[in-house]
Amino acid sequence: MLHGIDGVVCRWIEAWLKNRWQRVCLKGFCSSWREVCSGVPQGSVLGPILFLIFINDLEDGTSSRVFKFADDTKLSREVTCDDDRNELQSDLDVVCKWAIRWQMEFNVIKCKSMRYGRSVTDADSSYSMYEKPIEEVSSEKDLGVVFSRDLKVARHCKECYSKANKMLGLISRTIKYRHRSILLNLYKSLVRPHLDYCSSVWNPYYSKDKELLERVQHRFTRLFPELRGLPYDERLRQLGLWSLEERRNRADLIEVFKMFKGFTAVPWTNFFRKSEDSRTRGHSLKLVKNHYHCNARLQFFSQRVINRWNSLSQDEVDVPSVNSFTSRLEKSSDGLLQRLIASLQVLSAVRFATVICMEF
Repeated sequence: MLHGIDGVVCRWIEAWLKNRWQRVCLKGFCSSWREVCSGVPQGSVLGPILFLIFINDLEDGTSSRVFKFADDTKLSREVTCDDDRNELQSDLDVVCKWAIRWQMEFNVIKCKSMRYGRSVTDADSSYSMYEKPIEEVSSEKDLGVVFSRDLKVARHCKECYSKANKMLGLISRTIKYRHRSILLNLYKSLVRPHLDYCSSVWNPYYSKDKELLERVQHRFTRLFPELRGLPYDERLRQLGLWSLEERRNRADLIEVFKMFKGFTAVPWTNFFRKSEDSRTRGHSLKLVKNHYHCNARLQFFSQRVINRWNSLSQDEVDVPSVNSFTSRLEKSSDGLLQRLIASLQVLSAVRFATVICMEF
């Protein structure tokens, strides 16, 4: 009722969830039928929506920042003293009480704790759920991206390289008819997504990490016998490809463009501050770049993209769509997509932080 679902729709959902039975079949042998008393059918369209409604009040009564995505929940807060530690543990207790009340307890074995920051202020404290300690880790994968305590992306780059290289090896071993268009389509659909996914979050700034990722595309361009004797840049030109670093730089600019045009739910004010100097040359959406001493913060998305964004022309930022903006970038001849370096998420803005990752 509180979500505006009543009448026929409410009764229809109730009928869809009630009187469900299931059994397990393996190699021709089946278990007996058992009634399903709770939960929603997996693989359904309505299931995720009902689950989100069910956990909508999970963070009520907490003071920490809470991030929810499907069955993954994260609590985070800046921890500089004992009071902050106690508040975070209190918020964990609130979440655990909610889970017990609604009979959907968290799996403590899958819950992790990770501290960000150069200080050891929070080093002696440990956190618990249901009176069981939460394992502390130095790195953890979240939504496909590996986050590390030191905010460096070397481990994620190695994982991306490993996945993409294995897929490229599979293509190389199994595809015998190596027509250029076939290999290019396979590379763009099966290999390169591993190297591009969510790059605005983890864009590497160390040369060793960038070279490691680029090595995959080096290997791909050498699959064509007629191109093996050519320099890497020439191989890319003949295949119509960009270097991976240029693609990451372009992705940063596209993300800023989407924020300004309202094509994403993330407002640009979360990351940037617009310049108020009307005398500056260029376009009307120039951004102010702040000064930081920490490399992780200097290379974070909200900082590294500003110089390149400010160097765009008014015509480029005034285009109406993402496709038009991308086309403008590809036609630019001033080298806009040659540098940019990266890091991790907003947590690099604070001095000390603790994140608790939990899973039902």
